[in-house]
Amino acid sequence: MTQTHWPRRSLATAITAVALSLVWTGCGPRAPGEGGESQATAQPPAGDAVGKKGVIGLSVLTLTNPFFKEIADSLTAEAARHGYQVSVVSGEFDPARQQNQVKDFIVRKVSALVLTPCDSKAIGPAIQEANAAGIPVFTADIACLAPGAQVVSHIATDNYGGGKEAAQAMIEALGEAGGKIAILHFPVVESCLLRVKGFREVLDQYNAQRGTGRIPIVAELPGGGVKDQGYRAAEDLLQAHPDLAGIFAINDPSALGARAALEKAGKTSIVLVGFDGQPEGRQAIRDGKIYADPIQFPDRIGIETARAIVQHFSGEPVPKEILIPTALYRKADAEKDPTLK
Repeated sequence: MTQTHWPRRSLATAITAVALSLVWTGCGPRAPGEGGESQATAQPPAGDAVGKKGVIGLSVLTLTNPFFKEIADSLTAEAARHGYQVSVVSGEFDPARQQNQVKDFIVRKVSALVLTPCDSKAIGPAIQEANAAGIPVFTADIACLAPGAQVVSHIATDNYGGGKEAAQAMIEALGEAGGKIAILHFPVVESCLLRVKGFREVLDQYNAQRGTGRIPIVAELPGGGVKDQGYRAAEDLLQAHPDLAGIFAINDPSALGARAALEKAGKTSIVLVGFDGQPEGRQAIRDGKIYADPIQFPDRIGIETARAIVQHFSGEPVPKEILIPTALYRKADAEKDPTLK
């Protein structure tokens, strides 16, 4: 299927109407402080409009990844326009720390909670505590998979569809020759599980139709969603599979870590497909270090989360799930991207 590609910002604008019409059916530096408090960079309205209607507590997976910083900033700005203040903290990949942050928000009697869980199952008891306290809970980017935990709405990238796009990029890059590939995973979060599921399904279908030139997945290692772990996992992959042809990494940080390992080993011909579309990842695509990314739109996730909260407090029904499509971003798109060098 032919697809037109645009730079990230213009593309985000272009798909907004389409994304909303489809879905209304149902992984910055850490700031000081024990709770990982962060001051959002977006400028809210001046005066008593800020926090007039209450405080929204937001705990993200990490603020070391710009993706989650952008969610926090856009949610903060949009919520402020509706009279809400947002208090942002970061779990920094620690489920216990995030659970304590939720407990603190409950004690503070916030109006609503927004979580990007550090662990999609471990977050369950904390959400149940918020449920018992009568605080509505929303999840952004990463869903809760714990039974019994009640979430008003989950707002996220269509990670399953993005995983399919990543597989299409890998097929495109390897061509008729095919070759062995591996996955750098982060299986404790729901969004990455969906990415890998979509990726595997497309490759299974592709391989079933071919006699030669198949693209078998020979390994799947945890990359942690961060550069250093992605680097170490890629080193392990290269030792175990010296004839590897490609790697799919579930986000840009792990992809960039893998790229550093490929460069050190002198195996830069191995195809690398990432996921996110962060500035550093898009620059790597332009420089030919990553083949392609299904890019996400974290600003839209933050905005739609804020709007879902406002809608909920207005007494209107809110969809259980709001999904924002990805778009496959290749070198040709990066070369037209005015935000890059």
